[in-house]
Amino acid sequence: MRAAGYFPKCAVLFLGAVMTCWGQTTVYVAPTGSDANDGSLGKPFATVAHARDAVRKLDKKSGVTVALRGGVYPLKEAVVFGPEDSGVTYSAHGKEHPVLSGGVSVQGWTPGPKGIWTTTLPEVKAGKWYFTQLFVNGKYHHRARTTNEGFLRVKGMPEGTPKTADYHKSCQSFEYAPGDMNPDWHNLNDVEVIVYHFWTDHHLPIAKIDPETRLVTFQYKADKVFTDDFTENGARYVIENVYEALDAPGEWYLDRQTGLLSYMPMPGEDMRTAEVIAPVAPDLLRLNGDPEKQRFVDNLHFRGITFEYTNFQLPKGNSNSTQGSASVPAAVTATGLRNSTFEHCTFRNLGTWAMDFKDGTRNNKVLHSELTYLAAGGIRVNGGTEQAHPLRASSGMVFEDNVLHHWGEVYPSAVGILLMNTSGNTVAHNDIHHGWYTGISAGWRWGYGRSISRDNLLEANHIHHIGQGLLSDMGGIYTLGISPGTVLRGNVIHDVDANQYGGWGIYHDEGSSYILDENNLVYDTKYCGFNIHYAEGITVRNNIFAFGKIDQLNLGLAEPHVSAYFQNNIIYWTQGVLMQKDKPDQSYQWWMSPKAKFVEQKSTVDADWNVYFNPQQKIEETKIGPKSLADWMKRGKDAHSRYADPLFVDSEKRDFRLRPESPVFGLGFQEFDWKSAGARGVAGVE
Repeated sequence: MRAAGYFPKCAVLFLGAVMTCWGQTTVYVAPTGSDANDGSLGKPFATVAHARDAVRKLDKKSGVTVALRGGVYPLKEAVVFGPEDSGVTYSAHGKEHPVLSGGVSVQGWTPGPKGIWTTTLPEVKAGKWYFTQLFVNGKYHHRARTTNEGFLRVKGMPEGTPKTADYHKSCQSFEYAPGDMNPDWHNLNDVEVIVYHFWTDHHLPIAKIDPETRLVTFQYKADKVFTDDFTENGARYVIENVYEALDAPGEWYLDRQTGLLSYMPMPGEDMRTAEVIAPVAPDLLRLNGDPEKQRFVDNLHFRGITFEYTNFQLPKGNSNSTQGSASVPAAVTATGLRNSTFEHCTFRNLGTWAMDFKDGTRNNKVLHSELTYLAAGGIRVNGGTEQAHPLRASSGMVFEDNVLHHWGEVYPSAVGILLMNTSGNTVAHNDIHHGWYTGISAGWRWGYGRSISRDNLLEANHIHHIGQGLLSDMGGIYTLGISPGTVLRGNVIHDVDANQYGGWGIYHDEGSSYILDENNLVYDTKYCGFNIHYAEGITVRNNIFAFGKIDQLNLGLAEPHVSAYFQNNIIYWTQGVLMQKDKPDQSYQWWMSPKAKFVEQKSTVDADWNVYFNPQQKIEETKIGPKSLADWMKRGKDAHSRYADPLFVDSEKRDFRLRPESPVFGLGFQEFDWKSAGARGVAGVE
């Protein structure tokens, strides 16, 4: 990613430490500069922090640009900006590539037995530094682990541990299979078990291993039982940071006691010339306002800058139980930031989230940027809840034309873009792919309680190849809680895979209400393209849901109100069922609640004017619970809907354009431009 040329050619007049160009004041920074210089083009400063301090001394800061020359700017701690820094732009100089890096070069490698190279880090031995990520020639490598491929399985649970009926029970130990663990492992208390179950990845350092009972006990608890989702089978897990497991190219081990770093090179890597980077800085930028005191950071802009390498380990007692890995911090954190932008920036190789917009952040933008190879998620927005001071509310963010890929590399339950307690945001035209969990999530209130989340627009995003079979209970777009005015429009979602269950396209979870879903294309999902847990008053119109592998539509709970108005949609499938056949009551709820006290409501979902079709079966063979689709239509459900081929141009090649003679037009379906979804003018990585 690079910024377009920013500085015009013009006559210049040097005034001490700055350059004035047609009224534009510019301060220069370069990795080869010196903070003893005057900040001119010929004598640039060396650090961004010193340039910030120099700009603070100017009588007028609004309109000042700090121009960063190309190269790496090493950081051991974040550069902090406050309200006094408002009105300034930090930009790449022309087409150059400045990098704010929280990493340091690791050198002094020595070859040893079994192809393992080592070097000693005195700061680690002294207890001043530790890290859990390592990058060689720009590529992330995980710590030595077992197994190298696939997963181990929990063998059993201690007596008295609840089964999945009480899955949300904190647990601190499990029984392992013979040979899977060894109490004699080097630095046993630094060995970490990572458990993948339900929608979480728990990171659990070992406290002790009992070889007689084969019981492993952790230093603190996970918040869920160690089962493989809602089954009684053992959960999947890997064991990481095991010195004895350093047996595969790309693996490494850092000995906290001795400071010895060991690495097994990849084929063709020469450790004498390889670039090895370890993270040291916990974050890179902090934009600190004070919303309640009405002291805001305003109109602060960053353009064409790369943010790379941050160092983070979960604190003691935190096993990463929070949904969406929401407790993991970010490389760039903003509080009380307003009317500011990040444009044509790159966020990569980070041990955290990329960005976190916190309390009192309003009307900021992230545009035309790339966020890639992140330990956690991409962008998170949170603010004060309905009980907080009104000035702590966050709203009005715009995230457009960005490419977000390969996130959740360490904390796979992280979300690509997470809107928590926030309103009035726009997430549009982004390419979001190759994450391990949900692409976009909006809302942070479980059930029908009051929520500050509303009026969020999720539009024309291309979300694909997510989930990847690792976790469950996830979707391309996920909503939670009451959210009036929120709109999901023109998104294209496909290739969504989950572990045991889930892998939905659009997923309206607990209490999602008063949301509009229209003109979305969802296809090739493990489970259905459209799923509701429980909701009220959702309008679902003019969407295409196609090629769900197991089912196409689902409603979890029937309630005494209309959960959704489902009209003018196309549902097309060639495998699986229209509703899950192993849950006949649940499927039945889509049309009419089976509970007598709800019969007066007549339908939990008000469905009509839709087109359903499976080219491999007749309408009488299409089951909805105990009845066929034909029977439901005779009874007045989907009274005007049709079971007919929608006549896509080429469904096998996933060309969902409609032929002119398609029957859907007679029912009021409006064709939409699904090919326009995704980032405009930014090339993603497939």
